[in-house]
Amino acid sequence: MNGKLLVLPGALCAVTGSAFAQQTQDGARKRPNIVYIMSDDHAVQAISAYGHPLSQVAPTPNIDRIAAEGVRFDRAYCANSISGPSRATILTGKHSHKNGFMRNDRPFEGDQPNMAKILQANGYSTAIIGKWHLGSYPQGFDYWKILDDQGMYYNPDFIVMGDTIRQPGYVTDIVADESIEWIDRHKDGPFFIMVHNKAPHRNWQPAPRHLNLHEGTFFPYPDNLFDDYKGRKAAQRQEMSIDRHLMPAYDLKLFTRKDEGWDPKNDWGPDYRFMDSVQKAAYIASYDAANKAYYDNPPTGDSLTRWKFQRYMRDYFSTIASVDENVGKILDYLDSTGMAENTIVVYASDQSFYLGEHGWFDKRFMYEESMRMPLVIRYPAEIPAGTVAKDALVQNIDFAPTLLDWCGIAAPGDMQGESFRAIADGGDKAVKPGKTWRNTLYYRYWENPGIHNVMQHAGVHDGRWKLVYFFTNETPVPKEHFFELYDLRSDPHEMHNLYGSKGTEKQSERLMKELKRLAGYYEDTLPPCPELERL
Repeated sequence: MNGKLLVLPGALCAVTGSAFAQQTQDGARKRPNIVYIMSDDHAVQAISAYGHPLSQVAPTPNIDRIAAEGVRFDRAYCANSISGPSRATILTGKHSHKNGFMRNDRPFEGDQPNMAKILQANGYSTAIIGKWHLGSYPQGFDYWKILDDQGMYYNPDFIVMGDTIRQPGYVTDIVADESIEWIDRHKDGPFFIMVHNKAPHRNWQPAPRHLNLHEGTFFPYPDNLFDDYKGRKAAQRQEMSIDRHLMPAYDLKLFTRKDEGWDPKNDWGPDYRFMDSVQKAAYIASYDAANKAYYDNPPTGDSLTRWKFQRYMRDYFSTIASVDENVGKILDYLDSTGMAENTIVVYASDQSFYLGEHGWFDKRFMYEESMRMPLVIRYPAEIPAGTVAKDALVQNIDFAPTLLDWCGIAAPGDMQGESFRAIADGGDKAVKPGKTWRNTLYYRYWENPGIHNVMQHAGVHDGRWKLVYFFTNETPVPKEHFFELYDLRSDPHEMHNLYGSKGTEKQSERLMKELKRLAGYYEDTLPPCPELERL
């Protein structure tokens, strides 16, 4: 299997190949360096370059700068919306079932090929600093310094080439500063570094300088904060709702009055384990006034849900502030050293995240707020500033083939993704969906039983229509299964399940056939059901 959905025309292949030849023929421009910056659970809605109302009250000017000076992808998607599996897919260019890392509770098989190994074998210095979360040690990196498991925000433990150390400071600052130090030692290039932030992963602990950043900010509520999940069985079963599942002490920081505000049987507790006494005092004090007001006049009903949403948003966006600042620090360093022109800078998240849509936090579902990924790339030597790819469907299986392509390295035949280099260079006008690029995406979520109780599911997305096949985890035949169908043009927030509605039969059958085709193409085996078996 060659991993190609549709073979690019010879002329387009020749253009990309000749561009690299022209770039290197006189030796004036070396192979590009790569700085791949990734955050954890950074929602598209929380990056102001994408224009969402939430991000407009808490902008991200430095991440926006990458988009303004390069390309912004509006339809980048993950193939499995959960941290470790997405990271494994980005490294290997393969869907979860092919790289073997389908869920977070097992180690990644590091002996398989990955893009770091390929770049390393082709003369690149390689490093990863920050969050890893794959259960096994990194391979393919000359230097690695990874957070222990999920990592802590304050004074985190790092595993450095096998040895564990506790390092004072705030995690996002440490990751950026040490990444710049590593780049500076390897600035003669070519180099590849993965700068992996913990932030803004739950439980959203801002840097000391940002503890009160958004105390007075009002964040607009999503229209479907109080979704009733009518016609959507899987949504009715989830355990990731703001009103019922955010923990008082751990998530909402209701730890005043000697922690009387939380039940240790149903809460992970106030998480300041690694803080020193000064950090802990400042952290607790930053919530004192708001918590006192809460306890003096506790909200109830919908007002309580709105209160929880505001607390969640203030912490989440305050945690993002340090991410954006440190992105700016890295960009400024590259600019000041003259490396910017020949350095590919990628900013992405492992997936997106619910910021109150459907009343939720977290991710996992195939719905847009979690399946979409923020993706902006700056490469001045090749990508025109201000490029926008609004319609082309790209996926995290494509990241490795694309970066290898920019480096003039052929992707291995077992990578399932495509290079979207031509799209990055020219936006949607570079390719026509369905002719020189894919027109459907495949998705599969595996982690059930698991936290948040999101059912296993698979699906197909064609840019407008989306079909989702939910099933219970019994094998080989699930005891229960059902389908959902959405028209994103008329229902962008996926509130109305059209499956079984009169007039949608042809769309359902078309997408079922495509789901079955893609599962076969990517060598995945779906649980059987009558609807698919009859096709």
